[in-house]
Amino acid sequence: MKIYTVGGAVRDQLLGLPVKDHDHVVVGATPEDMLRQGFRPVGKDFPVFLHPKTQEEYALARTERKTAPGYRGFVFHAAPDVTVEDDLVRRDLTINAIAQAEDGTLTDPFGGIQDIQNQVFRHVSDAFGEDPVRILRLARFAARFHTFTVAPATLALMRQMVLDGEVDALVAERVWQEVAKGLMEARPSRMLTVLQECGALARIMGEIQLSERLLQVIDHAAAQGLDLPVRFAALMLHVSKDAIEQLSERLRVPNECRELAVMAARELEQINGALDLHAEAVVSLCERCDGLRKPQRFAQLLQAVACDGLVTGDFPQAARLQGGLDAARAVNAGALAQGCTEPKRIPEVIHAARVAAVQAFLAQA
Repeated sequence: MKIYTVGGAVRDQLLGLPVKDHDHVVVGATPEDMLRQGFRPVGKDFPVFLHPKTQEEYALARTERKTAPGYRGFVFHAAPDVTVEDDLVRRDLTINAIAQAEDGTLTDPFGGIQDIQNQVFRHVSDAFGEDPVRILRLARFAARFHTFTVAPATLALMRQMVLDGEVDALVAERVWQEVAKGLMEARPSRMLTVLQECGALARIMGEIQLSERLLQVIDHAAAQGLDLPVRFAALMLHVSKDAIEQLSERLRVPNECRELAVMAARELEQINGALDLHAEAVVSLCERCDGLRKPQRFAQLLQAVACDGLVTGDFPQAARLQGGLDAARAVNAGALAQGCTEPKRIPEVIHAARVAAVQAFLAQA
């Protein structure tokens, strides 16, 4: 039995980057061999085991065969006679198809080390074309390793996959999973441009119309280290409410991302013009956006809109609206409700008090 470290751990080590997770391939072993050594089985489709101490994943070397459209249409074969080279050939990119033995020896049958040095994403074999998730993964890697380029032959294969309808077979949750990861990388614009270049963007997120400005906005959000909901909202700022709802429904976008994106697109003009808003309009905006109950989301809303202006320093509109919200939230609504002799007028009384509080704040600002 021989054990190899494979995939991202080897790649990142060669790139001089911190290694977060280690994946291992075991050659020359059976599931029974692994169980005897205390490994715990976790794989559903093929034999994967957790190390009894480190809890890292160890998978038996395997081959695969395409049997149906989409990324689930595969039959896997694991046996002691499957070599490490047999296992590596089924991987997506050459930079991820390098194995390191326990003595440090590298097995690199497809030129992954050279492609790391040349900063190139290149598919290992035509098997890449059998799994549409690999298009999303490559685009996500482009957002992380943004100085890498896509090999012409790989881009041509990706385009053919789109034309063949492979992308249409993707499961919505998996699309969102990869897109969300890409948005959280250092240069999410690279993910979007790669998807556009191969034709996949129009199939999975056709509501988005890329422009140089939009690419700058989403990269600006990343540079500010903002949360995923804010980055998604920044991406969707100039998309209509109905289109955002449609995309979010189709990709099963989490509610916190969808709601913030819809709100930001709806209130973009109001927030950008906040310096000219009077107290009544500020309170109405805060109430409309549920800022009184969810001040943290309101702060995210202001962050998303600030990205549209590529603001790196102060965004005076945000300071004005945040201060207005704080003043409105300081009003003791409970006490006002108890002191009101006409129950039907309670909302009106509370609203008026909030307007007065915001007016006082604006007078001092």
